[in-house]
Amino acid sequence: MVSRDKALRLLSTYLKDEKMVKHCLAVGVIMRALAQRLGEDPDLWELIGLLHDIDYDYVGRDMNRHGLGALEILSGVLPRDAVEAIASHNEHNGYKPSSEAAVRLSHALRASDHLAGLIVATALVMPSKKIAEVRVETLTRKFKSKDFARGVDRNRVREVEKLGLTLEEFFNLGLAALSGIATELGL
Repeated sequence: MVSRDKALRLLSTYLKDEKMVKHCLAVGVIMRALAQRLGEDPDLWELIGLLHDIDYDYVGRDMNRHGLGALEILSGVLPRDAVEAIASHNEHNGYKPSSEAAVRLSHALRASDHLAGLIVATALVMPSKKIAEVRVETLTRKFKSKDFARGVDRNRVREVEKLGLTLEEFFNLGLAALSGIATELGL
């Protein structure tokens, strides 16, 4: 398995948009925290989050192919279940994971991906535009508001419940994780 430093170098080779790289960092730290909470491998889970959008530019931002390019790029870099979770995190490409472990990882990744978006969107509407100002209660209200952050799929965030966590637990976990890298995210 690749180190975090090598994963970051690999990510910067394939992904040029700074906002997308920051999004990947955010998803990575949420995945790490989720793995720790669930007794899973935090290093592997962080790498999955970190590299989940690695093929975004590689496939020309084509949502019908996004995730499938990762199968090529990450083959031999991460374990097969991890690569399958990345390939299947985008429902538009039709890829289905082949093992229970990959399905579990896919639920975690989809939930973390969309929670990262919700937290960042919420921080950006705060007066200071800082994560430090965001509270779980605010996230819960924003989550319930269908007009807020329309790109955040609430059903995907709810996939964390398939892993045994409540939404409130997940919001706390995600908020704490992103608070730890707020400076890196510029929030």
